[in-house]
Amino acid sequence: MSAADRASEKGSFKAWLVLALGLSAISTSVLFIRWASDAPGETVAVWRTVFGAMLLLPAAWSKARPEIKDLTSSEWLLITISGVFLGLHFVTWINALYFTTVASASALVALSPLFLAILGFFLLQERLTTRESIALVVAILGAAALGWVDRTPSSAAASNPVLGNGLALSAAGFVSVYLLVGRFVRQRRSWLAYVAPVYVVTALTTLLVSVVTGSSLLGWGWEIYALCLGMAIVPHLIGHGSVNWSLKYLSAASVGLASLGVPVISAFWGALAFGEIPTLPALGAMAVILLALALFIHSKRAG
Repeated sequence: MSAADRASEKGSFKAWLVLALGLSAISTSVLFIRWASDAPGETVAVWRTVFGAMLLLPAAWSKARPEIKDLTSSEWLLITISGVFLGLHFVTWINALYFTTVASASALVALSPLFLAILGFFLLQERLTTRESIALVVAILGAAALGWVDRTPSSAAASNPVLGNGLALSAAGFVSVYLLVGRFVRQRRSWLAYVAPVYVVTALTTLLVSVVTGSSLLGWGWEIYALCLGMAIVPHLIGHGSVNWSLKYLSAASVGLASLGVPVISAFWGALAFGEIPTLPALGAMAVILLALALFIHSKRAG
């Protein structure tokens, strides 16, 4: 093996380790949200996004300020749209975990790649292959089956599973718009110059939602604010930051397939921390969803 091959193998191994760390960190989001559930979901969304923006702004100010100043009006419009939909994603995702099980919410929000494909088909005329179409149909059937088996409340944590599952699906749709719009800006701008202003818009969006819903932002115990800060650091900066770093060394399809482990790890956290053991029918429906996603992402890599 040549020195170049050894260096490449070492870099790839390091990338997989970093990716595993990132995906594990992302999966802890469900723990922080559930532990902070004494506060309204909108309140948690505000402080999670505000802290996330505050932690990122110093780096953006020192490293990406000239590039941010150079953003065009059309890029600012796209950034605004992207940030609004990311904010709506956080609001719906956090609230989903207030009404349904961790396992169900995590499996449904993982459907974002398929939402992205549907948006690409209708908005960008991106054609779907036969495999992708089959994966889409199978995923829809899996989601429908999960909705059926989850139709009745099973615990205090899953007090309204129909609402919670609907919110999780909405969260998948919202984050797909965020990713779709982000494609255009990221083609010309660095990650930091794009994501820093997006996170500011995201925080403002969640703040607006909290005002509309009348959710109180102040007066909660220090534990709530500490948990929101933990969300901003662990799932957000460490988790998504590690995944973005690994994309420099691993293919998007490989990262996508590995990301299917997040719902599995999240379900493990739900079982361990909250005693949420999915029923066999629910596990079967989740397995169908994850298999459909694996088929879809694999077809992308094959294409």
